[in-house]
Amino acid sequence: MTPYRELAPPAGLLPVVACLWEHDAPPGHEQRIIPDGCVDLVRIDGELVIVGADTGPVVSGSGAAPTSRTSGIRLRPGAAGAVLGIPASEVRDQRVPLVEVWPDVGPALADALDAADPAGRLDLLARTVLRRKAERDGLVAAAARRLGAPGSRISGVAQELGVSERHLHRRTVDAVGYGPKMLGRVARLRRLIALSGGAPASLAERAAAAGYASQAHMSDEVRRLTGLTPVRFLEDATLTAA
Repeated sequence: MTPYRELAPPAGLLPVVACLWEHDAPPGHEQRIIPDGCVDLVRIDGELVIVGADTGPVVSGSGAAPTSRTSGIRLRPGAAGAVLGIPASEVRDQRVPLVEVWPDVGPALADALDAADPAGRLDLLARTVLRRKAERDGLVAAAARRLGAPGSRISGVAQELGVSERHLHRRTVDAVGYGPKMLGRVARLRRLIALSGGAPASLAERAAAAGYASQAHMSDEVRRLTGLTPVRFLEDATLTAA
């Protein structure tokens, strides 16, 4: 199994941070990252980068030689724009050096992370985000919860929240990195993963329970978002914090 660990964030960060995490990939391990609606600040191979919200799978390998431990802090959907200080769409589907976004913080933080032990790195990342004093976009957070319900519609969610679809789209793009439609697709995939433990036996039943229009619809969406067939993907899919 891949040695991936999630830790709860400090209480003061709970509104904007889903988790702190560490990952030690064994030599030759292939890692598949799928969309989760989140933006992460990640230290990988000694470099501190912003990992923007993905709209498709990202596959990376560690190569033949061992790599250093990867440490990260995952921002909740709707928090990235405020924490980063830029529209989250500017880092969508990208890995951007933190120094390009935080030139006044990035270099000193990178040096401190280099000198710290693994636990200290996570503490440094947490304290750095805490000092931003950012607040999650409440409208987008509420929309994300509603879009996570089976059968939800963007028009209905916007109406419930008392805003236009256009306004909801703009706020979501700024705070998450992409619009409500993509956020809804990600939420549906996460429902499917959550069902895998005690899910109905057939793929058709799983598709219906997760909110897909049909098994074919589910198969197409899973392939687009993960690069795998539903059977292959659900073999070892686990729900990460978001």
